[in-house]
Amino acid sequence: MTTDPTSRTGLTCAAARARLDEHGPNALPRASGPRPWTVMARQFRDPLVALLLAAIAIALLLGQPLDAGAIAVVVVLNAALGFVQEWRAERTLDALRDLLVAEATVVRDGQRLRVPAQDIVPGDVVVLTAGDRVPADLTVLDARSLAVDESVLTGESLPVAKAVDAPLMASTTVVAGRAEGVVTRTGIDTEFGQISRLTASVDRSQTSLQRSLAALARGIGIAAVAVALAVMGLGLWLGRALGEMVMVALSLAVSIVPEGLPAVVTVTLALGAGAMARRRTLVRRLQAVETLGAASVICTDKTGTLTENVMTAVELWTPRGTHPVAGTGYAPEGRIGGLDGAPALLRVAGGCNDAELRQTADGWALIGEPTEGALMALARKAPAPEDFRLAERPFDSDRKMMAVLVDGPGGRALLVKGAPETVLDACTETDGGASLAEAAAAAEAMAARGLRVLALASRPEPGEDLSETGLTLHGFAGLIDPPRPEVRGAVAKALAAGVTPIMITGDGPVTAQAIGAQLGIGGTVVTGPALDAMDEAALFDALRIGALFARTTPSHKMRIIGALQAQGRIVAMTGDGVNDAPALRQADIGVAMGQRGTDVAREAADVVLLDDNFATIVAAIEEGRRQFANTTKFVRYLLSSNAGEVIALTGALALGGALIFLPIQILWMNLVTDGVTAMALGLEKVEPDQMRRAPRRPDAPVLDRRGVGLIAAFGLYTGTAALAIFLILRPEGEVLARSATFTAMVVFEKVSVFAFRSARNPNRILGWASNRWLWAALAVTLGAQVAALHVPLLQEVLRTVPLGWPEWGLIGLLALPLIVVPEAIKEVRRYRATQYTARLSA
Repeated sequence: MTTDPTSRTGLTCAAARARLDEHGPNALPRASGPRPWTVMARQFRDPLVALLLAAIAIALLLGQPLDAGAIAVVVVLNAALGFVQEWRAERTLDALRDLLVAEATVVRDGQRLRVPAQDIVPGDVVVLTAGDRVPADLTVLDARSLAVDESVLTGESLPVAKAVDAPLMASTTVVAGRAEGVVTRTGIDTEFGQISRLTASVDRSQTSLQRSLAALARGIGIAAVAVALAVMGLGLWLGRALGEMVMVALSLAVSIVPEGLPAVVTVTLALGAGAMARRRTLVRRLQAVETLGAASVICTDKTGTLTENVMTAVELWTPRGTHPVAGTGYAPEGRIGGLDGAPALLRVAGGCNDAELRQTADGWALIGEPTEGALMALARKAPAPEDFRLAERPFDSDRKMMAVLVDGPGGRALLVKGAPETVLDACTETDGGASLAEAAAAAEAMAARGLRVLALASRPEPGEDLSETGLTLHGFAGLIDPPRPEVRGAVAKALAAGVTPIMITGDGPVTAQAIGAQLGIGGTVVTGPALDAMDEAALFDALRIGALFARTTPSHKMRIIGALQAQGRIVAMTGDGVNDAPALRQADIGVAMGQRGTDVAREAADVVLLDDNFATIVAAIEEGRRQFANTTKFVRYLLSSNAGEVIALTGALALGGALIFLPIQILWMNLVTDGVTAMALGLEKVEPDQMRRAPRRPDAPVLDRRGVGLIAAFGLYTGTAALAIFLILRPEGEVLARSATFTAMVVFEKVSVFAFRSARNPNRILGWASNRWLWAALAVTLGAQVAALHVPLLQEVLRTVPLGWPEWGLIGLLALPLIVVPEAIKEVRRYRATQYTARLSA
């Protein structure tokens, strides 16, 4: 709906209010965010938590309230930790959102008014000047040298000139000129809103860790029920009492289920999220960083993500030679190599220019169009007396030139800048030894390297003639949105880790290839139209060989990500614009920019980089790999401990013995001693070769075949050793034998943790003291076990008695192989690997 474009008085205030009631606020439907109870409810959907809830119910049915209460404490702790992290992330996003207070200038009742952007309605006449964000979809009524940055929607880094009747899209930014426009669409009906709707339509899938843990929980649950029922049936067949066998079955089920695992996973992920927060990275979902660690592909936008999103002059060509330009952005610092003084070229760069640079507390800020800002910064690298502008002929898309008449210390002159082909046609000579033909070839060569080339020329003009003829060419300025300085190193580190970066940009193919070459991102350039013509097989081949994608749309990005996921890859997508949001949500892990990113992008992402630093992504990959590796370590550790308990219980039953562990003792081991140690194991640092390994397979389980073998080996030894201690000491009394066996299992589990710190590196390489939390956990848990043997209250609850030195000596003797044997095996493997590598390099 629009008003008559010939009317410049705008709507009446009464009509605006009526239309606001009719159309609603000019804002996207903003989800209020999850309610506290919704976030809390999410913590109980984990299959492992469901197992614990089932264990609580069984314990209560069997009249074991103490056991049920112990498990309930773990469930509540797990839920509380997950809730605090996710709720804090949601509140941080709200704070970022509240920083944006948007207003706009409209014409109502013939007067200009500043109103909240959300109060704008279809038919409003909006007044725009340089620096304004377009508040709704508009049609231009009047324009003066209007240029708009549309990168937030298209990814195109260069501003787009706009004329009367041209459309302006909501959320784009006016970088030069001024305009009036009539509102055609607001809120969800805008182009911005349609992309938001597309984003909301993309389903959020489970992370690989969630899938792995869910499969593990199912396996553990089935095993717990099957083993418990089988042993109970065996006992009944052997003539044992039903009540006794129910307690044995419950003990077995409790011993198989790693009650501390959900809490350990949650704590480890939460601590990892805290570590990332200290690196200015907001983790919205606890599993997000772990998924990023599994990424084999990073699909990244170019503008503002790989690059500075600041146009910069990097090269000058003059008839006398080529000159590199030092410095980045709009700061005047830096110099022009081999160019002395302040030649006429720089007079044109600074004088034929409407940009203004201001120094602020945060650096140099631009008011105006980015290309002109780059030229102004270039001119200030060799300051010269300023000219006084007498007249001007603004840039337009037909002439592709701008001309100004100035007077100053250098005399009156007409200064001209514009596209090389049009300026060259207006020139009759150069101011050096090169010909115009040689100049044209130089401009083409600069453009072929991805530079935006502007020609700079002038002529003496004593009169008022503004015609662009008879000019003298002074040279060309080569501009580019340069890569961020830290990105090349980040790309190299990602490639070394087996992670492939793929650039997907709205910019042109030449620019994409040039930036990719500077950053080490290679591949064939595929444009959006070429992608449309590809079938899935051709796209698969292009992705397999390596490709850069240019002139893309949001739907192109989603298709690329879908094709990569169909190949079995885990895809991370980075971006900051509205155009990135659907792909951010479809990707296995979406990474949005916190400062220059839009609300839509941040809402769609799993991880938000608060400092907009691309290099942080590689640090997050490293952190994610550490988290998954540590999750694997403590899963193996906890299950190996449980396996020993199961073997000891089953062996005692098979030999006709009494219950070797009581249910409350098993809970003590699984929750108190093992749980604390596993949490410390989750704090292991990154292994030295972690970022030199290929990404894990998307379907890689937390517990693989090698892990099962390791669990079986440790479980068999610890279970057999504990059973031997029980049988040796049983003649001295069942309570003493059970107390010694209970303590032995705790000690075995503490000692064996050193074997699980790494599957390949011995502790000599890791550093025996590198994880101080692990030593603290050992001190606490072993101290707690001693207390369990001597503190009357714990003796009563756990049914224990103190041990003598002979019992402690037996326990220590049987614990020693758990340290010596794994370390010896790792040292031998490391020696063989070193010898093999030496033979290959010989």
